[in-house]
Parts: sequence; C-alpha cells; structure tokens
Amino acid sequence: SSGINAEYGGLSIFLLGELGNLSTHLAFKNMRPAGTKTRVIPRPNGNPLCCLFNLVSCPNYTYEVLSWIGFTVLTQTFFAGLFALVGGAQMLQWALGKHRAYKKEFKDYPKNRKAMIPFIL
Repeated sequence: SSGINAEYGGLSIFLLGELGNLSTHLAFKNMRPAGTKTRVIPRPNGNPLCCLFNLVSCPNYTYEVLSWIGFTVLTQTFFAGLFALVGGAQMLQWALGKHRAYKKEFKDYPKNRKAMIPFIL
C-alpha cells in the first residue's frame, strides 16, 4: 500500500541524510591538522557521501535537512514537517553566513559552490 511505501521511502531518505551528515562531520573534523587552528577549503574525501562538498559549502546542513524531510515523510505528521521547514530555514541562514566567510577568507574558493542547496542557493 502507499502508506508502507511512504514509510520505507521516508526511512531511506532519513538514513541517507543521517549517514551523509555523519560523513561530512567526520570529513570536517579531519580537514584540520591535529593541534592547529589551520583552516582549509572544505573538499571531498574518498567517501562518496562527501562528494556534496563539490557543490555546497555546508553539506552537513544539506544532509540534516534531508534527514528531517525523510522523517516527515516517514511519520507523515504536520509538526515534523513544520520542524523540517523551520530548521531548514535556520540552517540556510547559517550556511549563507559560512559561505560568505569562506569566500572572504579564501580567494581561490570554488566559484560554482552554493551555500546549502546544490545549483540553487
């Protein structure tokens, strides 16, 4: 039935978002040499889920919102959707700020990268 399909689809989206979020957080952690405050341009590592670094400055937020969208589809509740919307709007604001800071700090920052939504924003 369609309810079960939505649940499996929502669960799959949620799990993909959570794995992507974990992967990008670990990648961010490993970008800075231990014991230093050196900052570098975030780039993908060998993990396929980190390829999103090629498209956006804050893939952790992209994956976080994807998780909440998946959770909304899984639970099919208004409040989960509202939380996804409000949380996504807040994360977009944070991503825009980080994106501006990266562009200001790194003169060779990739020009085609967006803040959080690939190819759009």
